[in-house]
Amino acid sequence: MLKYLFYIIFIVSVAMAALGIILSSRLKNRSKSDLFSSLLYFQVFIYTFGFYGIWGQVIIKTFLADFFTPDQMSKFTDISILLGLPFLVFAWLMLIRFSAGLSGRKNSNRFIFLFLFVNFTLLATVGYFTTKENTLKPASLIREYYIIMNLVISFIGAYLIHLPLKGRAIIHDYDRKIITPSLFIIMIVQCLPLVFYNGQEWLAVIFIFTFFTGNVFLPVYLSYGTLVSGLSSEPGVEISLDDFYRKFEVSLRERDIIQEICNGLSNKEISEKLFISLQTVKDHTHRIYIKTNVKSRVQLITLVKEEVG
Repeated sequence: MLKYLFYIIFIVSVAMAALGIILSSRLKNRSKSDLFSSLLYFQVFIYTFGFYGIWGQVIIKTFLADFFTPDQMSKFTDISILLGLPFLVFAWLMLIRFSAGLSGRKNSNRFIFLFLFVNFTLLATVGYFTTKENTLKPASLIREYYIIMNLVISFIGAYLIHLPLKGRAIIHDYDRKIITPSLFIIMIVQCLPLVFYNGQEWLAVIFIFTFFTGNVFLPVYLSYGTLVSGLSSEPGVEISLDDFYRKFEVSLRERDIIQEICNGLSNKEISEKLFISLQTVKDHTHRIYIKTNVKSRVQLITLVKEEVG
């Protein structure tokens, strides 16, 4: 029964990997920002590790167990996952770059160098213990390394997304508030089976399932669960003004305000023209900024021109 469950989980893994890469590629092609390149690379690296480092162990144990001793099998699986870990390190780096980009920040070259240096030093240390005969179990070291670093990276990513924006936002603040806890919670759920794992195959199944389904969260949510203000529906395709209003759920009065702002009228002039109080104009303008995720008249006018043309 468990054997057939592994087959099903493998099919799900392939489907999730394909979905994540396709959606990330579509976001990258539609976007006016290089931000989604990092998301695409994250998907490619994380799922390369998933098939090479995780499913590689399953395949080795399934097809080679009759030909080698348990000690040799343990060595093969340790080497298999160790060779896959560099892909995981680069996936984590891409996740941090993407998270920083969502808040308008960029990672410095110093941070990138330090991040890669620390992680590859740790991998070299684990690799050393893998090749030596000692009481330490490389599989346990690798598992603990994954758990600790996965939680650290997800916390850093969530923290970066939560930081105050610098420059124009790519997604709405409301969506950032959803992504921030979701990212960290997903990583915790992924790590829980490994915390209690002691050779139980059913925990391995749960971990593989949560790994492949959890890592597709970002491209799925950004494709279907959010208004991505930095994107147009298709490259080079303009939408109508009515479509713009519907996209950002702008009310009828707010439409009048946007039109007059684009005409260059001040708040006082808008209040006189529309026969409403100055405070009402300011209140409507504030709500418009929240809905369109801009912070000034100039950004609003720019957004309208980019979306509508």
